[in-house]
Amino acid sequence: MTANNIQPLEPIAPWVELRTDSQNWAAADPKLLDSMLTSMVLIRAFEEKVLELAGQGLVHGPAHSAIGQEGGATGSVLAMRASDQVNGSHRAHHQFLAKALHYVAPEGLASSAPFTGELRTIADRALSEILGLARGYCKGRGGSMHLRWAESGNLGTNAIVGGGVPGAAGAAWAHKRAGTGDVAFTYFGDGAVNIGSVLETMNIAAAWKLPLCFFIENNRYAVSTSVEEVTAETRLSSRGLAFGIPAWKVDGMDPLAVYLATQEAVRTMRAGEGPAIIEADVYRYFHQNGPLPGSAFGYRSKDEEKMWRERDPIDRVASEMAARQLIGDDQVAALRARAKALMEEVAAELIEEHDGKRRIVPALWPSPDFRDFGVRGDLSEFSGARFAEQEDFAGEIVESRFVDVVAQVMERRMQTDERIVVMGEDVHRLKGGTNGATRGLSDAFPDRVLGTPIAENAFVGLAGGIAMDGRYVPVVEFMYPDFMWVAADQVFNQIGKARHMFGGDSEMPLVLRTKVAMGTGYGSQHSMDPAGIFATSVGWRIVAASTPFDYVGLMNSALRCKDPVLVLEHVDLYNAKGPAPVGDLDYCIPLGKAKLLRSGDHVTVLTYLAMVRPVMEAVERLGLDADVIDLRSLDRVGIDWETIERSIAKTGNVLIVEQGSIGTSYGGWLAAEIQDRCFDMLDQPVRRVHGGEASPSISKVLEAAACAGAEEIEAGLRSVMADQGRALA
Repeated sequence: MTANNIQPLEPIAPWVELRTDSQNWAAADPKLLDSMLTSMVLIRAFEEKVLELAGQGLVHGPAHSAIGQEGGATGSVLAMRASDQVNGSHRAHHQFLAKALHYVAPEGLASSAPFTGELRTIADRALSEILGLARGYCKGRGGSMHLRWAESGNLGTNAIVGGGVPGAAGAAWAHKRAGTGDVAFTYFGDGAVNIGSVLETMNIAAAWKLPLCFFIENNRYAVSTSVEEVTAETRLSSRGLAFGIPAWKVDGMDPLAVYLATQEAVRTMRAGEGPAIIEADVYRYFHQNGPLPGSAFGYRSKDEEKMWRERDPIDRVASEMAARQLIGDDQVAALRARAKALMEEVAAELIEEHDGKRRIVPALWPSPDFRDFGVRGDLSEFSGARFAEQEDFAGEIVESRFVDVVAQVMERRMQTDERIVVMGEDVHRLKGGTNGATRGLSDAFPDRVLGTPIAENAFVGLAGGIAMDGRYVPVVEFMYPDFMWVAADQVFNQIGKARHMFGGDSEMPLVLRTKVAMGTGYGSQHSMDPAGIFATSVGWRIVAASTPFDYVGLMNSALRCKDPVLVLEHVDLYNAKGPAPVGDLDYCIPLGKAKLLRSGDHVTVLTYLAMVRPVMEAVERLGLDADVIDLRSLDRVGIDWETIERSIAKTGNVLIVEQGSIGTSYGGWLAAEIQDRCFDMLDQPVRRVHGGEASPSISKVLEAAACAGAEEIEAGLRSVMADQGRALA
């Protein structure tokens, strides 16, 4: 190999280190420096009070302080607009407070001004939240790790390492779509840099040129493991080179350097040039959690801690201001004293002495009755909705292919509601994705049908961020439901829990479509029925239509709903024909309303999706006197107990029919609920038809054995009748 055979390659984006010098400090606006100092002193006093209370056992749960890291948060926030948005990780008190303070004082804080009014309210509500009290920002549910104040641009902090990054990308997408020029920042540490959510989001943000800053607080330790132990390239801002994202590396103990780098990053993002990365080298003075230093646990030395403390960001700004005669030592001391006094006053309203011990004032705790409020919304958004069932539908009904109706109703909704955006793998190609369910949408709405990278974790999390933003309604397609495991954190930890976790008021209008593909030969990792998993998870609603007519009504309801809704489809239904409306695609079917398809006195058969038709055929063929109920809504609050209990009171017998594996069974959960609620009505235990334990295999024979079908349905019906003494011939 000669030199002529080797050509050096250059990254498409710059990567620089930014440092300040005496000229930068001399040129800095005195008002900026005063605001920077005041903000950091207030944040430090807040954090010190939190650690004090934690040491007294008054903080239930963790207290992840960021004492020492204030320079990164304050330096970056002061370069933002009040309308820009941020989110963060589990260690985010400083970021939350910096953004909140800048929101209420967009022109800057003054070190000489009294700490009253909105400043005091921020301290009170934030400390109340960390203590788990009702007047906290999330009504006591979030604590130290889940802080959200949407009005201030605080989107919500996150206990899952890297878990909040995709959601911030959703906020950035909404800003870009709305054309406001606003940007989003997502803060995370060195431990999150190697998380898939972060890297996937960097890729999609760069590909879509989203105004999102990935702000890396490199404090050198993920709990006790040093950054050198977990990655070969410890300059973490280098990650941007792989995605074409410009990156700045700065000394985070120098707040002015952070401010100047953030100005450059913001200019790039507001100009429509896409995302940015800032890596700030910072240091947390204390251990991962609580009031002890890291050296107490043996993973850091006292000399190392002393070295970093000598570079304290508050001292740095104070000394630079003093050099310019902008402030004196007495004024700095007075500022610190007033900040400390503020926190003493705030804490005094929350803590009391009782029998010689300090405790939370009992009246401040949330009521136990608040426990489940906000797991889901109250469906008040359906006020004024027009509901219809096939039997009372006034319009024309014809036989149509199921999959054609899937595309038609989405096109209709996108015509009437410009907020709807569709995203997923290949949804914009192949004449409507892999099955034609989005046929024609990309031609009609090219800027609202987004083909995504193969990165479910990133794009469904991004959709969650869009939904929480509130200006748009995302409809996400998972090509196969098994792919939810790739995105499990975003689906269940983030999207499903967000409304409840942040106090019960954060709407999450998101629709997740996916198809059950049993019987197609796609094997173990493409064939599951996810209903059982979603039904036992917090926050999700689930609908499953067995006819085109019902699909229209249920999809319209899913899109109207302010909660996340899983819309289940099935490949066996796609090419089958069924009753469908002509012209009128605007009615809803109520969430939580099952449908009695056939009446009888001897057994109640409960089923859904593609099993409805074979159940009806088997009941007719065997001549059974049976109630057959299409469940349609499958989530915990969506079960139509009125219809089910009325039937069971009549028949005394229940058979639940589903196609999928016993391991992730929906029917197992439903059977337990029925036996708890309806025990005295039952003549025998609830019976079930389901697939085997193993996932479907590629072999046609083994796949048929793994899934319940006509043979298993008939056997189940015969068994439940025989146990009544009504054996069938």
